[in-house]
Amino acid sequence: MARQKPLSLYRNIGIIAHIDAGKTTTTERVLYYTGKKHQIVDVHDTKDGKGSTTTDYLEQERKRGITIQSAAVSTEWKGHQINVIDTPGHVDFTIEVNRSLRVLDGAVVVFDGVAGVEPQTETNWRLADQYNVPRVCYVNKMDRIGANFAHCVKGIKERLGANALLCQVPLGSHDEFVGMADLVAGVGYIWKGHDKDSPWDTVPLAEIAGKVKFESTADNEWVANLAKLREETIEKALEMDDEAFDKLLNAGDVDTYIASGDFSLELLKKCIRKGCVQGKLVPVFCGSSYRNKGVQQLLDAVVDYMPYPGENGGIAMVDEDGHIIGEQGVIDEAPARALAFKVIL
Repeated sequence: MARQKPLSLYRNIGIIAHIDAGKTTTTERVLYYTGKKHQIVDVHDTKDGKGSTTTDYLEQERKRGITIQSAAVSTEWKGHQINVIDTPGHVDFTIEVNRSLRVLDGAVVVFDGVAGVEPQTETNWRLADQYNVPRVCYVNKMDRIGANFAHCVKGIKERLGANALLCQVPLGSHDEFVGMADLVAGVGYIWKGHDKDSPWDTVPLAEIAGKVKFESTADNEWVANLAKLREETIEKALEMDDEAFDKLLNAGDVDTYIASGDFSLELLKKCIRKGCVQGKLVPVFCGSSYRNKGVQQLLDAVVDYMPYPGENGGIAMVDEDGHIIGEQGVIDEAPARALAFKVIL
């Protein structure tokens, strides 16, 4: 059967996290910004009988405001088809996450910006390790009181053992969460207001310090260190490519390497993608899904860094006893094979 798009334009991803980190809210915003739906239903509204979110449609899910079963939706972003599975975060429904990760090519791990790494985060992370699923991290709820990006990143590194690569850092937190600094593109996104769907200005990284000032000393320190943070991101990413890293070493430092003309944004993204697909890097992003901030950039990250079907290995073939007897590549010419990971009656 003819395929509508080449495999490289497909992304099969899951949204995984501890309960109440914002998985379903993030999924709703993904569907909204990709044009799949034109009205957002917030999770807390479902408890009041004001409809249901796309993936939490069961009566008990609406009443309790939690995800009970995994649900799949499909949408498009910048020419890519993105198939998303929204998974439960409650410990009682871990089997749903297990089933989903078994068939996914990549996962977006959502973190509560206040709580950071939580128990079910660790459980889901181990399951993703078990199935060799590449991940990106999304620190959500940066608009909440007590949100602490540094604390969350520290937990990702120390409690999860991830080689976290900062691709974004927040500009401010709580009521002062005004944007994000994109360490990959070298620019900042500063919103023009605090309302949902506020447009943003794109400014060079070096100009951000002159445009924002926060009451929090920690938030100001992030801004003061943006140039250094970007250097660290570039160095860590280029380590994924021997040729690029050799040129960096010969140049002596990042600024000289960039000025040499050998560096490009495409090369940097290629290195990050390589590290992410191989599981050597975990790109980190931030935002506030409830406030509709950061979701478009997260979608760009899914397209840029998540693997397409077959990029991270083929389909394992097993005998009647479940023993692996070979592997089939994910190609159009191969015989059709399918795994029913979930059945709904």
